[in-house]
Amino acid sequence: MRALIFILIIAILAVIAAIATGFVDINQIRGAKAPEISATRNGVTAKGGQAPAFDVETGSVKVGTKDTNVKVPELQVVPPQNQAGAVTNNAQ
Repeated sequence: MRALIFILIIAILAVIAAIATGFVDINQIRGAKAPEISATRNGVTAKGGQAPAFDVETGSVKVGTKDTNVKVPELQVVPPQNQAGAVTNNAQ
């Protein structure tokens, strides 16, 4: 349960950040209209109604590649010199 609440909080913060930075622009282009409800002896009837409409514009992210030169460190392995009188291990 805590994980679900945490994910919900992160999602809400992401939406707020997207709107605050201008990455997402939301404009309402049509308002909502409540349905007309009438009650009679025969029951309740509902007519009409309209959901609001929104125009949502989002930014874009372009991903690409480019060639570049990177200096890579060079690694040299120098084995130790056998010293006179040193014991070598030839276990195989």
